[in-house]
Amino acid sequence: MLEGKVAIVTGSTSGIGLGIAECLAEQGADIVLNGFGDPAEIDRLRSSLAERHRVRAIHSGADMGRPEQIVGLVEQATAELGRVDVLVNNAGIQHTAPVHEFPDERWELILKINLSAAFYATKAVLPQMLERNWGRIINIASAHGLVASGHKSAYVAAKHGLVGLTKVVALETARTGVTCNAICPGWVLTPLVQKQIDERAAREGIPVEQARLELLGEKQPSLEFVTPEQLGGLALFLCSPAADQIRGQAYAMDGGWTAQ
Repeated sequence: MLEGKVAIVTGSTSGIGLGIAECLAEQGADIVLNGFGDPAEIDRLRSSLAERHRVRAIHSGADMGRPEQIVGLVEQATAELGRVDVLVNNAGIQHTAPVHEFPDERWELILKINLSAAFYATKAVLPQMLERNWGRIINIASAHGLVASGHKSAYVAAKHGLVGLTKVVALETARTGVTCNAICPGWVLTPLVQKQIDERAAREGIPVEQARLELLGEKQPSLEFVTPEQLGGLALFLCSPAADQIRGQAYAMDGGWTAQ
């Protein structure tokens, strides 16, 4: 379905972003991976993606907290792969603390990476998408883009802002072949979440499986994690012709979290 298209997925060297990149590559899209990590491991991921799906794949280490590097990411993708058709704004970080104890520098960094990066990347890719009259911008928000939890002021503010940005971009492109939508995942079993489960189990002296169910039970009625592959499937649907008139929507994939 995406043969001949080029997709940038920010924050895609692991977890959700890598799962989405896999799904897009499986459907023929050339991929720009982005993120930090061990260079040898990243190159292994890149070459594996390219070989298994017979697509071109490159990597950019652009820092999503720096606007000039975000512009450089789009310029690199365009120079090396010829175009950018799909932009998945996925990069994100987290920090938890009460508002009155929240470190100023963490607030600023979370807003930069979780919200401002999507603005700068969207601004950079839109001209060429509009010129070709086709494009897909998919913002990975969160259940916390729709509802709130304590101790997550910066994250919740940024993700709510990302949902708002999604709507504005969708309205501004409504009469074109470019669409913009958001995906709002609940708990996804990433290495970061597994670490939280392991720490809870150790702290409370309970089995890991019990800690997993307790974590899910606080928010996610299905008691099942969302998978990166499921999120990739939804991103792929949003790239399909069936989604041509889906514009400015925030799709919750959260096991019932925001239905409560």
